[in-house]
Amino acid sequence: MRDLESHYHRRGDSILIELKLNSVMQLFNSLDPSPFHEKDLDDDAEAYIVSTAREFSLSTPLHLAIHLPAAAISPESERQLVDGIHHYFDYKSQAAARELRLKLRLGRASLIIGLLFLFACIAARQLLRTWGEGVLYEILQEGLLISGWVAMWRPIQIFLYDWWPVRNLQRLYAKLSDVPIDVRPST
Repeated sequence: MRDLESHYHRRGDSILIELKLNSVMQLFNSLDPSPFHEKDLDDDAEAYIVSTAREFSLSTPLHLAIHLPAAAISPESERQLVDGIHHYFDYKSQAAARELRLKLRLGRASLIIGLLFLFACIAARQLLRTWGEGVLYEILQEGLLISGWVAMWRPIQIFLYDWWPVRNLQRLYAKLSDVPIDVRPST
């Protein structure tokens, strides 16, 4: 981690994520008709900020430094820029939290369906045992058992693996929604 941190400037204990822009509008999506403080960030700017922040643990303090030409910096534009970035990542954090809730709801529904199907397959397997013996009956019984367990694949995948990345992304967005931001004149 130390080697990674050596590639970035620091501000006190914080790692600096630096963006050098020619104008404030480079940071925001120009096709978004929303008011300035509610605009989406430009895809490339968001990708750079998020990918840089992902390189460090959530406990690593970060600081965003935006470099602009001195003529483009005013107290009003600086406030709008900071508010816009914080608003955007707060929105992304809330969207990720909704996605996490939906994923866990899907997991619960999948679990109920999977368990019901598994029980039905096991019951059918037991019923098949009473009808006769032989290779065909054994194949059908094993097929029912395997089918029942395959139905459990999706809920197991959701609860063991799928929700972690969404939760981590939500936490990262929440961190970025409060990241300290400086607007500095370009040199």
